[in-house]
Amino acid sequence: MNLTREQGVLTIHGHSLLDIKEQYGTPLFVYDESLIRNQCRRFHEALQASGLTYTISYASKAFTSIQLFKLMQEEHMGLDVVSEGELYSALTAQFDPQKIHFHGNNKTDHEIVYAIEAGVEYFVIDAIDEIERINNIAKRKNSTVKAVLRVNPGVEAHTHEFIQTGQEDSKFGLSIKHGLALQGIKHIQEASHIDFYGIHFHIGSQIFESTGTIETIQIVIHWLKENNIEIKVLNIGGGFSIKYISEDISYPIEDGIKAITETLIDTCNKIDYKIPEISLEPGRSIVGEAGITLYEVGTVKSIPETNKYISIDGGMSDHIRTALYDAQYELELVDREENQTENVTVAGKLCESSDIIARNTALPVSTKRGDTLCVKSTGAYHYSMSSNYNQMLKPAVVFVSEQGVREVIKRQSLKHLIANEVQ
Repeated sequence: MNLTREQGVLTIHGHSLLDIKEQYGTPLFVYDESLIRNQCRRFHEALQASGLTYTISYASKAFTSIQLFKLMQEEHMGLDVVSEGELYSALTAQFDPQKIHFHGNNKTDHEIVYAIEAGVEYFVIDAIDEIERINNIAKRKNSTVKAVLRVNPGVEAHTHEFIQTGQEDSKFGLSIKHGLALQGIKHIQEASHIDFYGIHFHIGSQIFESTGTIETIQIVIHWLKENNIEIKVLNIGGGFSIKYISEDISYPIEDGIKAITETLIDTCNKIDYKIPEISLEPGRSIVGEAGITLYEVGTVKSIPETNKYISIDGGMSDHIRTALYDAQYELELVDREENQTENVTVAGKLCESSDIIARNTALPVSTKRGDTLCVKSTGAYHYSMSSNYNQMLKPAVVFVSEQGVREVIKRQSLKHLIANEVQ
């Protein structure tokens, strides 16, 4: 996100973050709508340059909202969903169900029925027993559904172990090495009410280079050729990295997609295998850097010869990734710019020692109660992973563009907090 200072105050598209805070309160998620659209277009342009038939589906788990889904449809994106709730949100946004793919390693019968009735384009099958369940439900509904099989290629992505998904012991997909993937394909092909459509893989998240994806494409295409299996689509998932701190590398979309598509074309041509449609599922790389979180500073506590804590009015209820992954972030004081800084720990207000936003981060020495902090690159896996722990209210969300500021998710109210409780 391109933030600039005007009279010392951080702004986005000419809108003061202090003015936005004044209107919508804190904690507050602020998204650069123009940047989201630009990221979608970069993926489209990179794939168009390859000459391949392609689709791009936004990974809705990164951040879900009705207004975002409407934006995605305007940018000619599809969706991947993993639950009844994500599908319901998409349908409420009037998203075309024929551009929705239903994922999940443990789909319930209820979810399968709901997805079939909605008319999703295809299921991403993750287990052998799921094939029979989907087939039986489709038969009862007098429908034939399309399915792609998620395979486990045994490739370890260079990322945090909690977000690796392609290694042999992953809970996702069926192993190529142990013959389960081939068994799964045969079961799908024999199913009376399922059309085998293709293969899916996803080796992990926050991946900054294409080596693992390239290796997996080669493994999968050779394996398909050896077993005389044709596919219409190869879905390579997503996981493309973003920049959280200055040392991080944002995935090079243009060069990376070029390397991936050239690998697919070359690999298929060398072994005389029909080139399939390619499908991508970016999420973090679409919205991650487009989002920031605004917090108000509360208690400032200095511990002599040890640490200085700056506490904010949110925490792990809206920012869980530091506690989960020891993730690092860049923070900036919104109100003013000062050269004299000190390293501090920014802490949340929840009752956990692990409720930390950032450790050893530089902030102005003058930072005080009432100031506003901006945490950068919080557009993915922050609001979508938020909770009501300590009965904290979920924040509001706004989109900002050259045209103005608009609220897309209202702040949760105390009434809504207890709406489902029996009194």
